[in-house]
Amino acid sequence: MRVVIQRASSAQVTITGEIHGSIQQGVVILVGIEHEDTAEDAEWLCRKITNLRIFDDEEGVMNYSLSDINGEALVISQFTLHATTKKGNRPSYMKAARPEISIPLYEKFISILNTHLKTPCQTGKFGADMKVSLTNDGPVTILIDTKIKE
Repeated sequence: MRVVIQRASSAQVTITGEIHGSIQQGVVILVGIEHEDTAEDAEWLCRKITNLRIFDDEEGVMNYSLSDINGEALVISQFTLHATTKKGNRPSYMKAARPEISIPLYEKFISILNTHLKTPCQTGKFGADMKVSLTNDGPVTILIDTKIKE
């Protein structure tokens, strides 16, 4: 699994002109799933995300985690995170998992994340044409891939 985490002071996802999910202080999590990903990857990522110290303390130092600040999460499925651009100019998405694999794992990721948060996470809709807007706070943007756990 691959995620892009963006620290946000606010964010929302709109589908067909209607707000589907919105948060205040917290993170926007773009989630890409590939064929070999498992529930163990989802569990590891959720622990990592909720404990990642990316929020400022009173001194302006990133010392607090999403859990520490009782922050919110907006989770968006994002198969394009597994784009391969090695050949030509049209990205290939062959590494992205098919819906029969990715939908249950995306839902499992959300379920696990909800066990780590005090406020249920907000989500987009898998496979929908979504418009995501956010105020990236910092900006802070972090990429995590479960295939690279070093």
